[in-house]
Amino acid sequence: MTDVDIQTLAKVNYYLRENYVRHAQNTIHEGLQKYGNDPVLRFFNAFVCILEDRVQEGMRELETLKEIREVMVCSLLALLHAHRLSDSVDREAVDMLDARLKKERKVANEKGLYYAALFLYHTSRHDKAREYVDRMLKIDPENSQGNALKGWVELASGKDIKKAGKHFEDSLIAESTKNLDGFFGKARFLEKKHNYSGALETLNQAVVTFSNFTPTLIEKMKIQVALQTWEDATETAQRALSKDPRCIEAKKFQLLYCIAREGHLEAAEEKMRDITQDVDMLEPKNAQLYYEIGRVFSRLVGRNQKLLQLTFELIERATQLENRSAEYMTELGFQHLLQGKHKEALKCYRAAMRLDETSVQALMGQIRVQILEGQLEEAEQQLTFLKEVQATIGKSAELCYLGAVLGLKKKLAHEMVIPSFNEAIETHFATLRGLPLGDRYYYQLNPDFLICLVKDYLNLAPGQPNVSGETLSPVLKKCSAVLDPIARLVPGLTEGLYLMAKVKFLIGDADSAQASLKHCLDQDETYADAHLLLAQLNMQRGDFETANQLLEVALSHNFAIREHPIYHLIRARAQKRQGNVSEAIKTLQVAMALPGVKRLGSGKSKASARDIEQISVNDRVTVFLELADAHRQLGHNPEAANVVQNALNEFKDTPEEVRIMIANADLALAREDVEEALSMLRNITQEQPYYIEAREKMAYIYLHHRKDKRLYASCYRELVEKNPTPQTSLLLGDAYMSIQEPERAIEVYEQALQKNPRDSTLASKIGQALVQTHNYGKAINYYEKALQTGSKNYLRYDLADLLLKLRQFERAEKELEIALKREAPSSALQEMQEEVKCLVLLAKVHYKSGSLDRAITTLAKAREMQIRVLNRVQVEQPDALPAAKQLAANICVEIAEHATSCRDFDKAIKFYKEALLYKDNNSKIMLALANLYLSLEDLDSCLQTCTTLLKNDKDNNDATVMMADLMFRKNEFETSTFHFQQLLERSPCHYDALSRMIQLLRRIGKLGDAVHYLEMAQQSSPRTSSDPGFNYCKGFYSWYTGDANAALKHFNMARRDTEWGDKALFNMIEICLNPDNNTIGGETFESVDAEASSGDADQMALKTASKLIQELKVKPGDVRPQILHDHLLIATKDKSNIERALQSFMQICSTEGYREHVAALHGMATAYMILKQTPRARNQLKLVAKKRWTFDDAEELEKKLASAC
Repeated sequence: MTDVDIQTLAKVNYYLRENYVRHAQNTIHEGLQKYGNDPVLRFFNAFVCILEDRVQEGMRELETLKEIREVMVCSLLALLHAHRLSDSVDREAVDMLDARLKKERKVANEKGLYYAALFLYHTSRHDKAREYVDRMLKIDPENSQGNALKGWVELASGKDIKKAGKHFEDSLIAESTKNLDGFFGKARFLEKKHNYSGALETLNQAVVTFSNFTPTLIEKMKIQVALQTWEDATETAQRALSKDPRCIEAKKFQLLYCIAREGHLEAAEEKMRDITQDVDMLEPKNAQLYYEIGRVFSRLVGRNQKLLQLTFELIERATQLENRSAEYMTELGFQHLLQGKHKEALKCYRAAMRLDETSVQALMGQIRVQILEGQLEEAEQQLTFLKEVQATIGKSAELCYLGAVLGLKKKLAHEMVIPSFNEAIETHFATLRGLPLGDRYYYQLNPDFLICLVKDYLNLAPGQPNVSGETLSPVLKKCSAVLDPIARLVPGLTEGLYLMAKVKFLIGDADSAQASLKHCLDQDETYADAHLLLAQLNMQRGDFETANQLLEVALSHNFAIREHPIYHLIRARAQKRQGNVSEAIKTLQVAMALPGVKRLGSGKSKASARDIEQISVNDRVTVFLELADAHRQLGHNPEAANVVQNALNEFKDTPEEVRIMIANADLALAREDVEEALSMLRNITQEQPYYIEAREKMAYIYLHHRKDKRLYASCYRELVEKNPTPQTSLLLGDAYMSIQEPERAIEVYEQALQKNPRDSTLASKIGQALVQTHNYGKAINYYEKALQTGSKNYLRYDLADLLLKLRQFERAEKELEIALKREAPSSALQEMQEEVKCLVLLAKVHYKSGSLDRAITTLAKAREMQIRVLNRVQVEQPDALPAAKQLAANICVEIAEHATSCRDFDKAIKFYKEALLYKDNNSKIMLALANLYLSLEDLDSCLQTCTTLLKNDKDNNDATVMMADLMFRKNEFETSTFHFQQLLERSPCHYDALSRMIQLLRRIGKLGDAVHYLEMAQQSSPRTSSDPGFNYCKGFYSWYTGDANAALKHFNMARRDTEWGDKALFNMIEICLNPDNNTIGGETFESVDAEASSGDADQMALKTASKLIQELKVKPGDVRPQILHDHLLIATKDKSNIERALQSFMQICSTEGYREHVAALHGMATAYMILKQTPRARNQLKLVAKKRWTFDDAEELEKKLASAC
């Protein structure tokens, strides 16, 4: 054959491998038209006829080919294959063909062996195919086509994948990289090895080499999907469609993206119809293709009835084409089941059983219908049979799930049902291991199955959100783990997002729940359950007004929601918390009257089960308990007792009965009958559900009502004795911690850790307990020992954090560098998040150790990594997006603060603005940015920022202070004073505003008015006189009025405060150095020969200043302590000290960012004046002649101007 024929054959091979039979036939017909009666193409044409069930037509063609040497062996094999497919096998003909095959294959040449092997490969007879291709390669070891085929055979058999890779490489070397089968094979081999980047590189070469062959783009698109580079895959699909507008695979991807990623179900309807039409036209006999498209998308559409009708039609066509397939008939039954047509589904499952009595899937389908129809005994019998034969058929996730659902229906104890759910989850996800993301992965993932499983499993979870500090329910942990891949890989599935939000809500993570609900409602604003859950979330936060608004929104989107008890339950809770208890009782009575609440199965709700989640047993109990509590609040104790009794009667012998008993104990506790409450709780035995909750409630009563720490701890000790699990040990340890007995807590944690030495949570708790006991050395040793045993990396973070607090910077840095050490760049999202966390802490270590440059560099790395995290989180974990944005904003703010301290103001502004991109209208960030603008005298930008800030938060005190400062700088003194007045009337004890008001009044010559505001502050609280902030302001006033001693006294009272201490220290040092607030060095101009006296008072002041300077906390980039120290040297009037001070000032002014530092220039001028170098002093003063007045530099500028005068 010619090279062109070889490429045509490669295309035929591709289509046959991918089961696009009619595409293969079209390629063959094109080849025959171009190259005449090529026997190889004629053979494959006959083979395609057999595949499309035109067996006689294919056999006639093969009869004419079996005498041609090149295709003789493969024709004989194909004839034998066709005879075996016939309804009545001609044994005589088969024997004759078999005899001739044995004869001819002994003398077949390499071409004959190759085509025979190729035929056997396409009919899945891989062992036989290997025999033929091995014989061929013995004749010609470097044959490109033979090596490619050998690679495909090894790959399909799965026996020796490494061999496959070697043969694919040989096939590409042998034919100068123009073997299409070799390219596709190498890419598939690398995909099997999970080397998707290598596969993509190989396919890029194929795209360039075979630019006119659309399947190269299709295979590239599939690898891009496996890499989850969705934008690239979308672009590649568009390129494929530009070459072939009817490319089914490209359209399948677009449909997948539309449904799974975007959740645009209305647009998906049109796309699915379009694909169906293309399959009808291009692959009308391809039952497998109809089947695969229908089964994948039916599991992704979230029970959307319009789309399910379309997938049903696809499966129906598959069954019509192959009406003897039990597999297709079983899937048709499942399609009926998805549409809620149980009777039709059962008929299909029974038909499938008639076709194949061993069909496990059909039998499980029958069981599922029986459970849904309430035929529990029949279902249990069938399940028992299947479980007995499970050893031969292998574990089945669906079988485990059906057993769990049956247990729920039969009201078995939670402990008996939970293992079945867990086994179903583990078995299900085990089938996904090693699969690349694509059609098969999504089918195996089966989001519809997981959604059903989670909804049923949540019946065993707590009905109320987890309170901080409580042990998290294992059921919620499992449900969260199940929903996580759905949220990441099928973010367009609205119900998956809703359930993730519900689980997060129950876990107690309100922010993540809200983010998921926002994403859910962005996709479908009519989703009533999401509005209801969002209302619950806001109600829990105490925002009753928003909760009621959301209920109205839900009602506007789905009027039938009034028939759902949850709607009334949320309304009643909101009414109770707003104090409308009587209205709440009426609302709850409406809920009780609805079908299925007071009595199970008392009627069917009018609300569509498809549109609104049905009420669970847990919520039914909640309605009873809320009603009882409302009656109790109004003092209707008989009514409350009656409701609880009705609940006990209705839910007797159910897991929820214990919850009602605990609520009954709460009612007794409300009546102050502590003994009765304890008696009820003691009756709850170890075997019953909620036993741990009951013991925790008893412990609470002992601690808070009996004030008995011994009995409080004994409740948890009893839990550990009767149920010695890591969970109960943690509870006991936490109990000891809560009553301030960390030593005993450590003992319990260590005992639990001995049983589970790799439990990093326990190790972390022990470390925290040791820190709480101030046993820092032992805590460090413990962390190091735990890390040696291979505990999780976050313990290293805890260790580094502890070392930082202990100011052991080198050791902290070392630990963090080990934590950040990676053999390859982090690719897993969790690893990336941990890396950011460690980088941020490392930046703090650098900053605290005085290495500001390294801190900024480290934060820059953290920022880059966090940007990558944000790109991943918004797709994979949308519920974590708010926290990720907050961290990104925090990193940017830290960079901006460091840049400000380095006087790199442009950089600081840039990062403050970037922080606002992540946290829009954040008041703290906007305030910092406005403050920076103010210090740079960019008054317009400052005004714009402050105006925006006050528009969003009109009562923001800090913004009001800044607006007043701004008005002062613009010489609008009355407006500035007005802003301060408004703020101080509203908050007389806002000492930052008060201190600035005093400075303002001094500068406008109205210092006497400050007394009024100081008196207002003093009268507002009896503790004002001792408040550090008030004393700081009082010190300012005293200093400005010339009473230095009083000023020192007041500043000294603020000196130890964390907020006002540093400011007070700076002012005290200034007073000690210059008590009369004169211009040091000014006397030079008055009398050059005069000598200053150095009395005892001056020397005492200088010693005091020296001690105070030593108390200052030096921050990286802050030169003020050094400047004050230099001024102290000048104040000694000693020439050598003055020269030392002068050198220090010169060094500061030579540093980048401090060249025009006002205080340093003023210090240099002062030194020159005292050294009688007046011209040099005057030169320093000239440097700032054009410098604008700023609030921060005001004092120094005024001193300088005074010196110049």
